[in-house]
Amino acid sequence: MITVTSVKSKKDLKRFIHLPFSIHKDHKEWLPPLISDEWKVFDKTQNHSFDTCETVLLLAERAGQVVGRIMGIINPLYNKSHGEKAGRFCFVECYDDAEVFDALIQAVENWAKEKGMEKLVGPLGFSDKDPQGFLIEGFEDPMTVMVTNCSLPYMIDHTERNGYGKKLDLVQYRIETPEIIPEVYKRVAERVQNRGFDLVALEKSKEMRPYIQPVFDLINETYTDIYGFAPLTEIESKEFSERFLPLLNPKYIQLVKDKEGQLSAFMVAMPNISKGFKKANGRLFPFGFIHILRSLKTARQLDLLLGCVKTKYQNSGLDALMAVSQLEAARKGNLDIMDSHVVMEENTKMRAIYERLGGNIYKRYRIFEKKLLGM
Repeated sequence: MITVTSVKSKKDLKRFIHLPFSIHKDHKEWLPPLISDEWKVFDKTQNHSFDTCETVLLLAERAGQVVGRIMGIINPLYNKSHGEKAGRFCFVECYDDAEVFDALIQAVENWAKEKGMEKLVGPLGFSDKDPQGFLIEGFEDPMTVMVTNCSLPYMIDHTERNGYGKKLDLVQYRIETPEIIPEVYKRVAERVQNRGFDLVALEKSKEMRPYIQPVFDLINETYTDIYGFAPLTEIESKEFSERFLPLLNPKYIQLVKDKEGQLSAFMVAMPNISKGFKKANGRLFPFGFIHILRSLKTARQLDLLLGCVKTKYQNSGLDALMAVSQLEAARKGNLDIMDSHVVMEENTKMRAIYERLGGNIYKRYRIFEKKLLGM
């Protein structure tokens, strides 16, 4: 018999956080997260996204053993701005067991219906910065990028069996770093600089700090068309930056200012550290941090994590200016491969950029949707 209960104590939350390590222990493509980071995500006292959302964390047990988990989220601000009554499910983990999956998803459906929601979508977290979608193509490739969902194939069958259909797909590109930067990019970049735009030269990590809030202001301005995105509050922006800033190398941060000195565009990338994360197996100490730091120095892949151009400057060539600088940095760093991170299938502009550079889709993720009956 399966029982589904809410996470109510620190002990419950610990079991919620540690469950994936049991489920994926023989899953060689899985990329284990840092347990310390997971506490920052799921502990309400450390993650202020809980302040603006209604949430429920659930555990499924059989004979006293935890066999599954799921999280439900309702983001009132997102729903109001988009005219929706949508709940979200996310961070789903279970063994290949229909009874367990059904109990978990139905529990979140019932919770969402009680809250007046008309549909449930997912996997989708607080925002698009959380892992989203179930992997539907590319299972044979190891997961190499943080904050992506390394789910097992059976999750698709269980989801569809419960009446869920496609909401949207996200794709991930792999690009060989070109030996020679395309001349068209160089010409566009030169014209952009002649119009008064220029790159900010960063040498030390502390030099990035004055740009943190302007970067998040730009994200809030330009990400409104990205499905699932909700504007980040100042404290959420601070938490997000503190989580990732220690891992970033300033030479892979591209910042563009206009003639007035205002931030107009940015691109954030970092050398791939998946090998270090695998060796750390969720723990920074005693040796995990050494594995991660070492992988930063030996990486051969550059992960493109975030980027955008101020609305009024889009289609003005600022992306080419940043691309030239990023490609030069990748070559100097002996980074032979670039990973696009996830891109919405319908984002044809961004996909065209990757495809012009010779990129190929190697993973695909799907966000599912279901209308809640009785609503």
